[in-house]
Amino acid sequence: MAALPVPLLLVLLLAGCGGPGAAGQRRKEMVLSEKVNQLMEWASKRSVIRMNGDKFRRLVKAPPRNYSVIVMFTALQPHRQCVVCKQADEEYQILANSWRYSSAFTNKIFFAMVDFDEGSDVFQMLNMNSAPTFINFPAKGKPKRGDTYELQVRGFAAEQLARWVADRTDVHIRVIRPPNYAGPLMLGLLLAVIGGLVYLRGSNLDFLYNKTGWAFAALCFVLAMTSGQMWNHIRGPPYAHKNPHTGQVNYIHGSSQAQFVAETHIVLLFNGGVTLGMVLLHEAATSDMDVGKRKIMCIAGIGLVVLFFSWLLSVFRSKYHGYPYRYVRLGPCSPCSPGFGAHLHCCSSAGSFGRKYSSRNAPFVYQSSKIG
Repeated sequence: MAALPVPLLLVLLLAGCGGPGAAGQRRKEMVLSEKVNQLMEWASKRSVIRMNGDKFRRLVKAPPRNYSVIVMFTALQPHRQCVVCKQADEEYQILANSWRYSSAFTNKIFFAMVDFDEGSDVFQMLNMNSAPTFINFPAKGKPKRGDTYELQVRGFAAEQLARWVADRTDVHIRVIRPPNYAGPLMLGLLLAVIGGLVYLRGSNLDFLYNKTGWAFAALCFVLAMTSGQMWNHIRGPPYAHKNPHTGQVNYIHGSSQAQFVAETHIVLLFNGGVTLGMVLLHEAATSDMDVGKRKIMCIAGIGLVVLFFSWLLSVFRSKYHGYPYRYVRLGPCSPCSPGFGAHLHCCSSAGSFGRKYSSRNAPFVYQSSKIG
């Protein structure tokens, strides 16, 4: 039998054993399988996987990876006082649970979290100094601009996050919120109170036709809503803020994008004072009392309106810096851009004059917390 040439023999040997390329491929597949199995095991116990620096570098940053990871960078420790982080975490948990317990759950995407106090090195590596922040780390390549969630524009509702996830990963998640029985319970309690009153006073229902009572109830409801009580119920802000360095307690938030619970109580009191003044002025103009009492009521009404409305303006001025608004001359026209303050500077079509608009014209901005 004739001997084979040496080059042909080497080719056959390499083909038989697969060569160094095949060995490297098998090694990558083994590492990838270990990573996916590890993530699946953690995801089976907790929908949002908590990561420190080592886990983040090994499972998110380092190749190989055939899965996407949505990471929430946050600061949930109480001493960080990041109220927005807690609110965003609740919505993020709802989104992750909706994916974990859906019939479409696969290992194509995972939800993770890096807390600043557990992975400050990750924040430094990504040059990140604010929270909360959501970033999608795709299965291939590095995150692009669109892989960072625009929290200031879109908010942190689970439904908005799900739309962003679908846009970046093609994974569509149907958000399922846990049932909230507070509304039905309150409605049932209200109906029970009304039914009890009707039962106890079945022979005398004149109180249902009392215009003053209904007017007072409607006024209390309007004052509660206009003072920001619903915002407190949704956002859950602190009652006040104590400066840890000076010990000074602030009851009025310095930003137009947030408020304290004490601030809503103060605004409720001021609005009530203005309303009382207006009621006294109306009574002074329409009542049949003697002229002396009507003058006293008129003076008291004017005093209440002037006093409490001036205090309201003081609160408004402390939050919306730059009030009163006016036309201002700007420099060369630049693209309009909303900032974290109370104003949005826009150039006119001519390019030389602009108007300073109140923040009502600007999109709502969530105030991220500075950390580090």
